[in-house]
Amino acid sequence: MFDFKSINIEEYDYSLPDNKIAFYPVNERNCSKLLVYQNNRITDAHFYQICDFLDENDLLIFNDSKVIHARLLVHNESMADIEIFCLEPLFPTTELATTFQQTKKVIWKCLVGNAKRWKKPLTISVPIGEKIIEIRAEKGENNNGTFPVTFEWTDEEITFAEWIDHYGKMPLPPYIKRSAEKEDENRYQTVYAKYDGSVAAPTAGLHFTEKEFDNLKKKGIEIDYLTLHVGAGTFKPVSNRFIGNHFMHREQIIIKPELLENLLISESKRVIAVGTTAARTLESLFVMGAKLKLGLHNPFQIEQWEIYDNPEIAEISTKESLTTLLNHIKDNNLNYLSGSTSLIIVPGYRHKIMKGIITNFHQPKSTLLLLISSFVGNNWKEIYSHALNNGYRFLSYGDSNLYL
Repeated sequence: MFDFKSINIEEYDYSLPDNKIAFYPVNERNCSKLLVYQNNRITDAHFYQICDFLDENDLLIFNDSKVIHARLLVHNESMADIEIFCLEPLFPTTELATTFQQTKKVIWKCLVGNAKRWKKPLTISVPIGEKIIEIRAEKGENNNGTFPVTFEWTDEEITFAEWIDHYGKMPLPPYIKRSAEKEDENRYQTVYAKYDGSVAAPTAGLHFTEKEFDNLKKKGIEIDYLTLHVGAGTFKPVSNRFIGNHFMHREQIIIKPELLENLLISESKRVIAVGTTAARTLESLFVMGAKLKLGLHNPFQIEQWEIYDNPEIAEISTKESLTTLLNHIKDNNLNYLSGSTSLIIVPGYRHKIMKGIITNFHQPKSTLLLLISSFVGNNWKEIYSHALNNGYRFLSYGDSNLYL
């Protein structure tokens, strides 16, 4: 049996010069370049041509999570700069949608820049309309590089979502070495973003405009949505030689029953994930349903290696898995299914739902590149070499790929 955990991350390295990284988006979303890889053949195109490479038997799945203004820039009493990066909620709940509607008090797990200079509670003044909302921020104890930060305010009419949206900044990826600008408010967000919760954009979707959606509709190509709130862990480098020693981040998932119904009805269709987040969510759905079918512990919390460690999970059919999930929703009168995933998709993984993917070019030695290799094998080297030699732009604001 293949030892997935022995995969050597050094085999997924390549040279990425700074001048190949896109620090700004192209002028028009759909004017990015598009590399299409199908039947072991590379085709160069532009994103506005993507429908030419799809057919009416395709079902595209989008992640409709919305990036929040997660970066808070404040000063202490001596005017030293403090940066607070909100990662995930801790109180009164870890559920994002509920947390954003809280008034008075929330506690978030945060990264803190210049943490040593933050000794006393800070006051953040946030102008909202004709009001000035005073936010009291207090830092807790260091916990492996992150801090619980308590935010309190007295105006019960103002939610956490409202004041952080007014005050915070777009959380650009760490490799975009510049401050967020006004343009990023629009461009580091998909046109279909709906549900607050991500601290990084599902970047494969950044290329889509209303024109592409019109073209998909005209061609009879179906679309649907899921929600995975992207965490900052998506940028976490793999620092261990063997992937088995890498700790995968956990992200929240929300699924509506209509998606499960659509996937079951469209069993013969080619399901194409728009982005690695959509891909991980689709495959996590399969694991959830299989665990539920098998009566395994915590079916809606997917651990990093459990599908690899428990062969019986992979033996459940996709139809059985999705049907089990849908029946669970109906039997419990739920409007949606929520859960979390730490699933890592590595070379050798057998994809259960995803049959194609739209994605960007990813960092060397990253879990995202491992996911791509799970789909195209070692051909990723040829693809990335072609892109580097033919003027493609890399990473979040870079160009696009379609793998079929």
